[in-house]
Amino acid sequence: MPTFVHAEKCDGCKGGQVAVCMYICPNDLMKLDTGRMKAFNQEPEQCWECQCCVKACPQQAIEVRSFQDWVPMGGAVIPLRTDNSIMWTIKFRDSEVKRFKFPNRTTPVGSIDPYADKPPAGEINSPLLFTEANVALPTI
Repeated sequence: MPTFVHAEKCDGCKGGQVAVCMYICPNDLMKLDTGRMKAFNQEPEQCWECQCCVKACPQQAIEVRSFQDWVPMGGAVIPLRTDNSIMWTIKFRDSEVKRFKFPNRTTPVGSIDPYADKPPAGEINSPLLFTEANVALPTI
């Protein structure tokens, strides 16, 4: 089911030209009504239900209407993203609440050097790929 924005919670990301949900949506569905400074899903039927906007919203103003086969009528699944984890809150229709916390990082921010174990970049005319070692190939 598509995402929807709770207008009473949405502040349009404090009046910027681009709200966080607009920036993060992989299908460019979220728009900002600049007159009201409220975000909305312009084409709900095209929503992929990836929940990127739900996790990124600083006001927790966006929800996904979950399918009734796994979240019974009256239930909700709400993610809350922090710097190093996502807390999932499951609200069942009998008012029971369960929370699950999952890390979204295993290393400190900025500690990864993706090119650390790669050879230095060669010249542009080399027939080798960037990750290939500069060794002579055996001849037959």
